[in-house]
Amino acid sequence: MSKKILVIEDEPAVLANIQTILREEGFSVILAHGGKEGVSVAQTQKPDLIICDIMMPGFSGYDVLETLSKDPKTRIIPFIFLTAKVEREDVRRGMELGADDYITKPFSINTLLKAVDSRLQRFETIKSEIISSGRNEENKDKYQLSDTILVKSGASSQVVKIGEIKFISAENQYTSIRLTNGKRFIIRKSISAWESLLPEDVFIRSHRSQIINTEYIIKISRSKSDSYNIFLTDEEDTFPVSKRYASRLRNKLK
Repeated sequence: MSKKILVIEDEPAVLANIQTILREEGFSVILAHGGKEGVSVAQTQKPDLIICDIMMPGFSGYDVLETLSKDPKTRIIPFIFLTAKVEREDVRRGMELGADDYITKPFSINTLLKAVDSRLQRFETIKSEIISSGRNEENKDKYQLSDTILVKSGASSQVVKIGEIKFISAENQYTSIRLTNGKRFIIRKSISAWESLLPEDVFIRSHRSQIINTEYIIKISRSKSDSYNIFLTDEEDTFPVSKRYASRLRNKLK
């Protein structure tokens, strides 16, 4: 079965050009003429990949990506931005929202097809790894340390074991996870949601905005305020334990 690609673009000429290129390569192409229509089509058709213009009136490509990222059924679909702008801030914003790649207009046929093939191949690899792990990230049961989740950082995606998460910090509506290899990922999941999913025998809420993997604690010191500071493996900064969570820490580490 041919791969299904959704193209969201408000310029008819560009839309027709992309459609012709992709169909000649054997792809099934779905068209949307604006951001809101694109979101609706993505949620009903569930394409294998989305190519979306950024600068569209009323509902921009950023709005499209942010909306689809909140939907468990569409948030892992590979997403390529199509843009005439190449400002660093625009690229950074898109990558922080979870875009997988950028294509700058005007583009060559080779550039378009190379980006599409690369993202589809990468996504197939990730899906295979998720299936082989025996767990889908939409499963709401508590994680085990050997379970895996799909995380994205800029143009790259990675399958991460829960046990490789060293700590999690809240950052507004997002959370930042730090892995044992030093890598950091920003994820649209609240700190409370993480707490409800992580195994309680290993992960502990040490602060309103922090969760710690107790397997990487190397030292705990008492602070002047009669609370504690946690030292983690290979981390220069200490992690304060608020009074609210101090008793939980003491009970867990008895």
